[in-house]
Amino acid sequence: MMPTISAEDRPALRRGVRLVHDPVRGRDALLYPEGVLLLNDTAAAVVEYCDGERTLGTVVAMLGHRYADVPAGDVVALLEDLVHRRLVDPAGAVRGTVLSLSARHSKPAQPRSPTPMGMLAELTYRCPLHCGYCSNPVGLAAYGDELPTDVWRRVVDEARDLGVLQVHFSGGEPLLRRDLPELIAHAHNRGMYTNLVTSGIPLKESQLAMLVAAGLDHLQLSIQDSDAAVADAIAGASVHARKVAAAASVVATGLAFTVNVVLHRGNLDRVAAIADTAVALGAERVELAHTQFYGWGLRNQAALMPTDEQIAVATRAVAEARRLHGDRVEIVYVEADYHSGRPKPCMNGWGSRQFVVAPNGDVLPCLAAAQLPFSSVPNVRVDHVATAWYDSDLFNRFRGTNWLPEPCQSCALRDVDFGGCRCQAFQLIGDPAATDPACDLSPDHRLVQDRRAPTVPPQILLRRLR
Repeated sequence: MMPTISAEDRPALRRGVRLVHDPVRGRDALLYPEGVLLLNDTAAAVVEYCDGERTLGTVVAMLGHRYADVPAGDVVALLEDLVHRRLVDPAGAVRGTVLSLSARHSKPAQPRSPTPMGMLAELTYRCPLHCGYCSNPVGLAAYGDELPTDVWRRVVDEARDLGVLQVHFSGGEPLLRRDLPELIAHAHNRGMYTNLVTSGIPLKESQLAMLVAAGLDHLQLSIQDSDAAVADAIAGASVHARKVAAAASVVATGLAFTVNVVLHRGNLDRVAAIADTAVALGAERVELAHTQFYGWGLRNQAALMPTDEQIAVATRAVAEARRLHGDRVEIVYVEADYHSGRPKPCMNGWGSRQFVVAPNGDVLPCLAAAQLPFSSVPNVRVDHVATAWYDSDLFNRFRGTNWLPEPCQSCALRDVDFGGCRCQAFQLIGDPAATDPACDLSPDHRLVQDRRAPTVPPQILLRRLR
């Protein structure tokens, strides 16, 4: 690894990165657009000293006075790692937020394990777009009675008390909720990192200003394609130009900004142009993610499934985009697990780090878990978030690795992918406890291979609200 920081650099946290103290865990943490990094006291002190004014040499000297047993090489190695993670800018102005050490609380009692880090708050499934790859449920009748504002505020409180550090406000289109600024402000005031996942429709500058004032940390905007006509066809509405305008407004606020693109058979041949478009929109982070086959995405699987050749070409295109833009923009590529032979580690482990609250209040281990054959699903209208997380059958059934079948139980990667996706196993085999067929070691892997066979794709069915 080439050195990325020198003694005369003046390191600082990047925009959209915050150093906070978590009173639940009694630890400091770096919060950033799509993650949480827990720190020990020494690492937190290093980050706190990185204010964009002090040189690396000064930071090392200060740490040497404070911690006599901390080698200078360890300080440099830590900052090198944070630079490579794009959490620290080696020579940038102060853009992230650092909590003073004096704001730390006394160490609490040991929290119960596992302690969740993130909550996906799906405020509504209403959406002005009709994308055929949408992972929202096809049948929306059960989700029409959305949680009111006071219940969402209570959910945020219960989640924070449980240990959640990051809230992702999503949908559907969360901008359709008039109480969105209030909910963001409430989460922000509880010390949580707030991320908005949006189509950008119907984002007005006045509304954006309210969200920023409320404490929004990061905004993730979806686009459908680099070609405006194709993008509008995928979205089922003339929206691409409005998304471009929304991106310009977001960049003008100085918010940390990600552009997200769902990849599929219809746009995969334009990955290079799509990446260029996302960078041109001003994104600091670009997420190129293959379709997850849930909801409408599953219904349209035959139309959305790329060919092996498309995957190979796209993988090379992503590598080239990283070569061209990687010094300025982080490019995240979420592989197509149907083609990789390796299952995705759903939610980084079932009931391990994150949970979802649906618009009707259902508490789920992942976005698509409502389809699984469980007799009961916890709901925040009657259940405390902690009860759902720790005590429900839904969360405990596939938590950890002791339940794994063979060949997963004997696999060296069982603590990496946790047997893959429970929902995918259920969709393809009818058994959520089976090895994910996306894994090439699964006895049912042929089911995935069969769906990859070249076909003449049918027309995509656009998402409809009903």
